[in-house]
Amino acid sequence: MQNNNKMIVNDCDFSSVRPAMMELPYPPVQVQARNPEYADLLSIDYCGQISEMSAVTQYINNESRMFCERCPMGKTVMGMAMAEMIHMQKLGELIYLLGGNVCFTAKQPGGQSWMWSPQCLILPEKFSEMLQADLEREQAAIGQYDMHIQWIRDPYVNAVLYRIIQDEQYHIMLLRSLLDSM
Repeated sequence: MQNNNKMIVNDCDFSSVRPAMMELPYPPVQVQARNPEYADLLSIDYCGQISEMSAVTQYINNESRMFCERCPMGKTVMGMAMAEMIHMQKLGELIYLLGGNVCFTAKQPGGQSWMWSPQCLILPEKFSEMLQADLEREQAAIGQYDMHIQWIRDPYVNAVLYRIIQDEQYHIMLLRSLLDSM
């Protein structure tokens, strides 16, 4: 009896992937003063439904489902995930400096808390729908950051948020380019 098993090999090399972000420095991570209310707002950006945690997880999941079939696209998505990890790290530092608790619980206005879960993710099967969902999430994240900037009166915190928005705008451009290439 002949063995027809074939070895499946991934020849997509991710060793050169870098974070997909603007070539601009981040402002120093600092705050004017401790402010738990601001920390709670940033917890939503850190691990709410529309958050860096959701973006990282959704991008990694999408990349894992496309890497063999669409290696260049997967590399771009992985680069965006890496940038979102950096955003998450910056937000975590700000939350800590503001006197908040860095965890996977988003503190909603009014005292309600919500723990991050995979239910935050949008995971369609088709590649074009994955990219469209990612695009819509990036746009929603920018809107959420803009709203938080209006509420937060700390110029140091807002400088970091403005810088994160620049990366999110870059991600929108990358996602549109990927969608156009399909």
